[in-house]
Amino acid sequence: MLASGWSANQFSALLGAYRSHLGLAESTVTGLFAVYVVGLVPALLIAGPLADRRGRRRVALVALVLNVLSTLLLMAGGAWGGTWLLLPGRFLTGVSAGALLAAGSAWIKELSGSPRRPGLFVSAGFATGGLVAALIAQWAPWPMVTAYVPHVVLGAAAGWFALAAPETYSPLPVSSPESAHGHGRLFRRTVLPLAPWVFAAPTIGFVTLPSTLHTGLIFTGVATAVVPGTGLLTARRAGSTPTTGLLVVAVGTATAAVAAASESRLLALLAAIVLGAGYGLALTYGLTRTAALAPPHRLARWTARFWTAAYLGMFTPYVLTLLGHVSPTPVLLAAVALLALAHAAVSSSRRRLRRRPSPRTSPR
Repeated sequence: MLASGWSANQFSALLGAYRSHLGLAESTVTGLFAVYVVGLVPALLIAGPLADRRGRRRVALVALVLNVLSTLLLMAGGAWGGTWLLLPGRFLTGVSAGALLAAGSAWIKELSGSPRRPGLFVSAGFATGGLVAALIAQWAPWPMVTAYVPHVVLGAAAGWFALAAPETYSPLPVSSPESAHGHGRLFRRTVLPLAPWVFAAPTIGFVTLPSTLHTGLIFTGVATAVVPGTGLLTARRAGSTPTTGLLVVAVGTATAAVAAASESRLLALLAAIVLGAGYGLALTYGLTRTAALAPPHRLARWTARFWTAAYLGMFTPYVLTLLGHVSPTPVLLAAVALLALAHAAVSSSRRRLRRRPSPRTSPR
């Protein structure tokens, strides 16, 4: 799971370098960023049910091999300056990361008993992968190649240690169809609508803002580390409701709008911190609630559905770039903040309605 998060953000921290070293256009770079999600979503939807049928261990180990292979393709693309290698490399990163998230989240939860722990390790990978890649690219030779070396080493080490972990899944259902149906309805109404904000928030912090302010590698690397790093601390220490996470995301996005309008790097860093906290709160709620609602024999596929909806939020920078021809980025970010506030209001209203006692059961 650490390797999965690392592989995602090592590329994110190098977006500016791809523009300057390879001369790629802004739309091409953000498109390569979004291709990750194109590979990740179907992989999640396939790997989740597969892990529930064939086991978590087998799916996760195969996905880890693909994860390392994807980084080798990105290294080759950087060495030869060919987007024809970057595109399949980035796509395969999404495929492998999706399978790791689906099978690995269920595997770690069943091994440790903690539904939060998968999110913690993914967040740690997000935080460290981007920063290390940016620092290497800034000062090491052949930056588009050497920046990826740590992930290859990490992936190999992860595979070595994971081989000792036992299989955990049970193919037998242990819950009634009625209970699963009720939990499924609650999952669709509460968890899935919140999920896209999980990654919409951090990508605004470490993709949209650095791109808008035209920052260098170091600032981008710091933002890439600060956002998930703050999320990691938040996820470890705080319980959450969907309303809490949405309100924090709204505040962070509003701060990002002001930072983009004033071109203030200090405000951009503050926005990244707040957006990271919103990411951590939303991720904690989503994983914990999914684990509580999912039948044990369907844990991997329900977790995959949560991650699928969450990663749709990664298209946010690409959408904002496309809409930038219609409206300035600060205005678009303000609109996103208002959307998060509206969602928070709806979520809070639904929670109050669920807590209201039924007229049939209330005491006379």
